[in-house]
Amino acid sequence: MVELEPYSETRPRPNAGTVVAYVLLAVGSVAMFFPFVWMLFSAFKPLQEIFRMNVLPHHWTLASFRQVLFNTAFPRWFLNSLVVAGISTVSVLFFCSLVGYTLTRLRFPGRDIIFLVILSTLMVPTEMLVIPWYVMSTQYHWVNTYWGLAFPGLIPAFGVFLMRQFFLTLPRDLFDAGRVDGVSEFGLFWRIGLPLVRPGLAALGIFNFVGNWNAFLWPLIIAKSASMRTVPVGVALFSGEASTQWNLIMAASAMAIVPVLLVFFIFQRQIIEGVALTGVKG
Repeated sequence: MVELEPYSETRPRPNAGTVVAYVLLAVGSVAMFFPFVWMLFSAFKPLQEIFRMNVLPHHWTLASFRQVLFNTAFPRWFLNSLVVAGISTVSVLFFCSLVGYTLTRLRFPGRDIIFLVILSTLMVPTEMLVIPWYVMSTQYHWVNTYWGLAFPGLIPAFGVFLMRQFFLTLPRDLFDAGRVDGVSEFGLFWRIGLPLVRPGLAALGIFNFVGNWNAFLWPLIIAKSASMRTVPVGVALFSGEASTQWNLIMAASAMAIVPVLLVFFIFQRQIIEGVALTGVKG
């Protein structure tokens, strides 16, 4: 009778390159995370302690939060950012996925040329587009409105590219079978295509929401009244030529990142999956 040796799991010893890589990643993580920790703790410091070297405050206080919430227009700025980011995200998810489906599942003359033209717009800096955007907003009376804040990011070229890459990974037989069963073209997109590209939709939605939430240049130009400013523009007003109210900046910044953190922690799995699957097929 043959006796079997007990199974022992042996892990390979990490080599010097692996150790160095992990050390560098750890140092980089600490360097990137430390400013966030400093900002968070500084939000609970009185103004006199902001420039001290201690990370933890000696005297914990909520005075800065109370001043930002009740003595400034921060709640309105917060609402404006939510509205603009929400409108643009919904628009991007629908229209970019629709264009991505059209460029992959429909055959028509000039399809590849249209896609190259869309991609070419990625090479145009945003600063060069601000003037035509503003001229158009002035002509159509979009200045100082939610639509004026949101329209530049309704159908970005990056979203079209991302969704096209995801639709390219889907087998064509699924859509051909749907056509045989009499499903309309929009039904194929809505009932078959979208459910299969949910990781891409999640990643695109998160990237777009964060990008619009943090946008500064265009909201600074198009928002004329204090009531239409977004969070980044409003927080920048706490910094003036004479003095900078660092305690208010830290408190407002700490509250401003809450939606971004919530979105990331809720959809972090979709973010990783979406990024990993992007560009699988080109």
